[in-house]
Amino acid sequence: MLIDNHNRKIDYLRLAVTDRCNLRCNYCMPAEGINFADSKDLLSIDELFRLSKVLVGQGIRKIRITGGEPFMRKDLMQLLRRLKTLDELEEISITTNASLIEKHIPELKALGITRINLSLDAIEEPTFNKISRREQFATVYQNLLKLIQEGFDVKVNFIVLDNQNIQDIIPIIERLTKHYQVSVRFLEEMPFNGGSRSFQKIKWNHSKIYEYIASHYGDISKLESEKTSTSVNYRIKGYKGSFGIIPSFTRNFCGSCNRLRVTATGDVITCLYATASKNLRDILRNSPEDRPVENEILAAISNRAKNGFEAEERSTDIYSNSMTSIGG
Repeated sequence: MLIDNHNRKIDYLRLAVTDRCNLRCNYCMPAEGINFADSKDLLSIDELFRLSKVLVGQGIRKIRITGGEPFMRKDLMQLLRRLKTLDELEEISITTNASLIEKHIPELKALGITRINLSLDAIEEPTFNKISRREQFATVYQNLLKLIQEGFDVKVNFIVLDNQNIQDIIPIIERLTKHYQVSVRFLEEMPFNGGSRSFQKIKWNHSKIYEYIASHYGDISKLESEKTSTSVNYRIKGYKGSFGIIPSFTRNFCGSCNRLRVTATGDVITCLYATASKNLRDILRNSPEDRPVENEILAAISNRAKNGFEAEERSTDIYSNSMTSIGG
């Protein structure tokens, strides 16, 4: 079992498989992209599986596959098939923009990997195109509907961007949660955008997002959430789905954080606002024994920041990073 220095149980791994993405969302990276890692510097499928196996042996029970866009990795399904052989692993989920997922839906369903977080920051095509700098809305939306129809547990992540997609907040609630058992989660913006811009505060924090939604609906009830949930969740009377708000910039959920991140190049990140504390790639490549990997993981979580603000104080130049390189 992994217990950090603040007595928090760590049982959830966010595992990035690539830093590449086929979209260029303006809150994530500059239009020209970032300096993506060379393929030789990415963990191989064998290394990703070995690391996952080690971490499951240490107490990880949930793995979320992230990127970049995970399905940019053409051998991703090989990893997912192998992860399903780990008996102690209770859940595998994926965060994706859904533009490349269609051909994999049947196998994902057969494997039982049906928990999908879908990044969608607009429900109107012009807004989507402007934010993502790509014209993929029709593909993404059709794949979203297909996932719903195939019985996947879909959560839609919508980052609230001042002067960009506010007008899409109510329409996405109406189009999705009114008719489908889908959770739309609205996230505060974070300044991990590859250095394209910086900010010290945000206008659309969790309180303002809720107030805006509540001004359009008369009967909203708060739902009970898991202790480790990052979102506060609500249901509008008569709607099939729900909506949630994630205070990702305000960071008031840190006390129950059970997450560990490993980037596609092997960096161990104990908090989204922290500088990478360890890198496991060379250890995985140079040592046939698992003990050195286990020791590095234990060392990382033994010096974990109490919360995102302490992590930020300890870190240097973290906001020059792109979310696609951090692993979400």
